[in-house]
Amino acid sequence: MDYRRAWHKGGTYFFTVNCLERKDNDCLVRNIDLLRDVIAKVKQSHPFHIHAWVVLPEHMHCVMELPEGDADFAKRWMLIKMLFSRSIPKMERRSHTRVKRQERGIWQRRYWEHLIKDERDYQAHMDYVHINPVKHGLVKQVKDWPYSTFHKLVEQGIYPQDWGGGTEGVLGYGD
Repeated sequence: MDYRRAWHKGGTYFFTVNCLERKDNDCLVRNIDLLRDVIAKVKQSHPFHIHAWVVLPEHMHCVMELPEGDADFAKRWMLIKMLFSRSIPKMERRSHTRVKRQERGIWQRRYWEHLIKDERDYQAHMDYVHINPVKHGLVKQVKDWPYSTFHKLVEQGIYPQDWGGGTEGVLGYGD
């Protein structure tokens, strides 16, 4: 399969990153402090700006902006996934191929990225990130999910506290 990445220096991207085993897996929220520490460490060595981020039990979404002149989001994700994996106990099931390659069985190898095209696209993906816990039935209202930048954006006046009680009227959902 031919995977084509959209490399745009200083670009703003939407990402979806999944754990390998998604069924009954709470690895990311169970290790949320470690994940936050790893992201902060990678941000120090390879800067990026977080516009939105939500961590669900077995996957996460974010909208990230790279510095001017830098398009290497792959390096950032490689470091986040590697540092996180190295920091948790080896308890996961690993396929023969992963054992042979000396890989952990934490993450799917690939991830989804989308280069944000314009303001409407940006807002649709910001909304998608924050509504995701409601979409997956984890909470009834966005404000009730603790592992999200939504709370910080409410403090900044970007979203109202009661936004996203459901998927009705959210840009990109049923519009």
